[in-house]
Amino acid sequence: MRNLREGAAGLWLLAALSAAGQSSDAILAPYYPTPQTIVEKMLRLGGLKAGEKVFDLGSGDGRIVIMAAQKFHAYAVGIEIDRDLCRQSLERIRKLGLEKNARIVNGDLLAQNYSSADLVTVYLLPDSINNKVQPLLDRQLKKGARVVAHDFEFRNWTPEKVENIADDGEGRSRTLYLYRR
Repeated sequence: MRNLREGAAGLWLLAALSAAGQSSDAILAPYYPTPQTIVEKMLRLGGLKAGEKVFDLGSGDGRIVIMAAQKFHAYAVGIEIDRDLCRQSLERIRKLGLEKNARIVNGDLLAQNYSSADLVTVYLLPDSINNKVQPLLDRQLKKGARVVAHDFEFRNWTPEKVENIADDGEGRSRTLYLYRR
C-alpha cells in the first residue's frame, strides 16, 4: 500500500513539474504548498520547542518557517532556490516582524550546513530524498536531531513514528515520518 501511495504521489508531483514546464533533473521538487494544518502537524510531530533551530528544505512561500518562528518560538531557516518565492517569504517575514527568528536563504539546499539543526522538515521527491538529501544529512546532523518527512520516506532510515492523515482539509491523505539521528 505504501509503495502504491508513494508511486501515486510521485506521479502527481511529476505531473505538476510537467505542467509548470520544469525539468525534474533541475530541481528537487516542484513548488507545492503544504496545507497549514499539515505544517502544524509536521512541527508538532517533530517536537519543536521554543529556542530550537529548524531548517525547512525547499521552503517555498515560507509557511513552515513562519509558523515555526511565530507559533513555536523557534529559530527557523528556510532554504529556497527560487528567487521569487524567496522574496515573497522574506516580505511576509518582514511584515509579520519575525526577522529576529526567521530567515530564508536563497540557495541550493544541498550546499548548506545543517549541523546546528534540532529539526529538519522535508517535502521533496523520493529520488531527491534518498539519493541527495539523505547522504548529506547522514554526514551533517548531530545526534538527537529530528527529521520530519512529508509523504515520502527516507528509504534507508527507520521512522520513529509514522502519522497517517486521512484528510488534510483539502481532500488529500498525507503521511508524515519522524526520524531521529
